[in-house]
Amino acid sequence: MNYVVVDTYEELSKKASGIIAAQVIMKPDCVLGLATGSTPLGAYKYLAEMCAAGELDFSEVTSVNLDEYAGLDGSHEQSYRYFMDTNLFSKINIDRNKTFVPSGIASDLAHEGEEYDKLIEGLGGIDLQLLGIGVDGHIGFNEPDRVFIAQTHPVNLDESTIDANARFFSSRDDVPRAAITMGMKSIMQAKKILLIANGQNKKAILEKAFSGPVDPMVPASILQLHPDVTVIFSEN
Repeated sequence: MNYVVVDTYEELSKKASGIIAAQVIMKPDCVLGLATGSTPLGAYKYLAEMCAAGELDFSEVTSVNLDEYAGLDGSHEQSYRYFMDTNLFSKINIDRNKTFVPSGIASDLAHEGEEYDKLIEGLGGIDLQLLGIGVDGHIGFNEPDRVFIAQTHPVNLDESTIDANARFFSSRDDVPRAAITMGMKSIMQAKKILLIANGQNKKAILEKAFSGPVDPMVPASILQLHPDVTVIFSEN
């Protein structure tokens, strides 16, 4: 594991974008596993700037996102499809038909999860998976549980996750209580994993996840078992 500590969010964003850019340059038709939330925004900004400057070409890239809120379609401003379209896909030359986000409005979310896993397997797996981490240790929407769940699956969100995401909605009551998330199998089978975390409120959970035992009550701790993980932590 490569654990990198930087002083500022700007440094984190530059380093993360550099790692993702290197993956695209090294393998132009790579499969990128992407994440949402506030932490990746800086990296996405730098990737868009590199693409606009002609330094990076996403035309052959395929992307698969980690998760989506249950009940929100892609036109909803708080959906993760909308987030990706607005903050990255509209700013780079990626083929939108090769950008995948699990459907939060599927009539059967469990079946949607099965189909999403088949999609990822059919793509040959993920070359580089970008992750954030929640204050409870969740990655994607894999919440603390008695076991690690392998498959893409529907999940009820923990109260701490709802609290953390409430800032993006008009009120806490508007935050969806459920989601669909990529499971641990697809994440752990990614060839490389890049986890980024920003701020002192993430320091304790990072220590617990990467210095403590592997425990499904700290979902990110499973990453200790992966052979190629880079963690970038910004203290401010």
